[in-house]
Amino acid sequence: MKCNWCETEKALHSLESAYWELPDGSRAVEITQVPSIKCNNCGMIYIEEKQIAEIEDQFMLINTNNLGMVFSYKTLMDQPRFLKRNYFNFDR
Repeated sequence: MKCNWCETEKALHSLESAYWELPDGSRAVEITQVPSIKCNNCGMIYIEEKQIAEIEDQFMLINTNNLGMVFSYKTLMDQPRFLKRNYFNFDR
């Protein structure tokens, strides 16, 4: 896989921790096991834009009070939604 930073073919899919501020700004949380890209050449670890959008949408559609300070990506995505989709995202 090609790295978006150094453009070598040494990037791999990985599960990494990420730190996120909730949309309401009330707190920051740690999300574990987030699908990410890790480059063995430059050492960069990043989350692809599509994945970021899915996480941001999910935070907008759930009751974040049900989440602790640390939780897995799967736990986040398994939370019941108030709405079927984020109607405030006009990119679609």
